[in-house]
Amino acid sequence: MAEITSVPAASVAGMIFSLILSIGLPIGLLIYLRNRTGARISAFLIGGATFFLSAMVLEQLLHAAVLAAAGNALTGNIWLYALYGGLAAGLFEETGRYVAMKFCMKKQLTRQSALMYGAGHGGIEAVLILGLTSINNLSAVALVNSGGFESFLSSLSAEESDALIQAFSALWSTPSWQFFLGGIERILAVALHISLSVLVYRAVRDRRISFYLLAVGLHVLVDSAALAASRFLSPILVEALVLLLTTLTGALAVGLYRESPAD
Repeated sequence: MAEITSVPAASVAGMIFSLILSIGLPIGLLIYLRNRTGARISAFLIGGATFFLSAMVLEQLLHAAVLAAAGNALTGNIWLYALYGGLAAGLFEETGRYVAMKFCMKKQLTRQSALMYGAGHGGIEAVLILGLTSINNLSAVALVNSGGFESFLSSLSAEESDALIQAFSALWSTPSWQFFLGGIERILAVALHISLSVLVYRAVRDRRISFYLLAVGLHVLVDSAALAASRFLSPILVEALVLLLTTLTGALAVGLYRESPAD
């Protein structure tokens, strides 16, 4: 049987940090934007619902069909796989963003509500991806560090025990700082979603499809670059690359936001 090691306190702290951030960041942005800009809470909710439908439902249906058909031909080529992943995310999420702003937010589409929408879109992603993962990790840590994991394994066969230990081993083998990095990654993701929301807002308001296409292109670039870079670079360097691309996208969004009339 593989060796079982208790999860370090620093790793547990990183999981707690990520959990608090995944929930606190969306709520904090909601309160801040509501008080500072007067944007409606409904824009936040529409953003969250649109992310769930476009990314967690429709995009996942596409992935299931494409991966079943392409298999290793796609996943075995990092460049092709990164391009596909980025393109799917960009098309589904930005199209969802465009449709939501054009039809669901038609009577409240302002530059302020675009920010609120982006906070909801990125916020629910943080909760679903990082928040739920952190909860699962902490639940597993409680089992491992309390000794309950070993007791549970004693009721399984040797093969089943080894398989379960392998699945849990990331909890104690992953460097502690990587659990903190998950929270930083979500901050960048939310910032990117807010920036892209400004671009799509301008696409809808100005009836300029070029802004929508630009949002899709930037989304594809960031996601594809991060996925491909993860194969060759350390996690810190990958996040540094994402930070650079997000900063450039944010700078563009700030300019477009300031050009828009105050509503």
